[in-house]
Amino acid sequence: MEDVLDLYEQPYDPSRPVVCFDERPCQLIGDSIVPLPIEPGRTKKEHYEYIRNGTCCIFIAFEPRAGKRLAYVSERRTKVDYANFMKMLAENYPEAKSIALVQDNLNTHTAGSFYEALPPNEAFELAKKFEFHYTPKKGSWLNMAEIELSGLSKQCLDRRIGSIRLLADEVRAWEKERNAIGATVRWQFNKDNARTKLQRHYINLKINVTEH
Repeated sequence: MEDVLDLYEQPYDPSRPVVCFDERPCQLIGDSIVPLPIEPGRTKKEHYEYIRNGTCCIFIAFEPRAGKRLAYVSERRTKVDYANFMKMLAENYPEAKSIALVQDNLNTHTAGSFYEALPPNEAFELAKKFEFHYTPKKGSWLNMAEIELSGLSKQCLDRRIGSIRLLADEVRAWEKERNAIGATVRWQFNKDNARTKLQRHYINLKINVTEH
């Protein structure tokens, strides 16, 4: 936890941007009957029945200091999909010496995944581009990408979207609009806050260490 919080407190360095990454599954829901459109004095009406067209995954990388994000819709969430997204992310920071990446501990979220998708030499070079920082177990709330995914859910995924192509178009439009206004997160929780508000956890940790 303190590793992530300390990272957030560091001054902005474009040569080492701090980027938060997360992903979420998404159902593709279509209409079984064409909805009645909005008209003066009448809201849009949808039938309660729907068609489930499978699932997909939304990857998102969010750099809070710069107020920009990169979002991508994938059919799956395998090691190869993760590696391909990380390659795309690295290409968006050609001038950066390294990218400090905040993410959770999902088993695909390692540099080892790069070797599933790329030749060894490319995988090795891509791995050197990233500096991995993991949120602790049950501490995914420390990842600011979760806040962005919440915004995406409320602003873009609040309706039925029946195809992966349409979803990708909608997510791309959302990303473009958010980047244009430089939407960001004002993160205020720091190490001092943690040591005060979560004091009992520090005490328990100290006791456990002493016992062992």
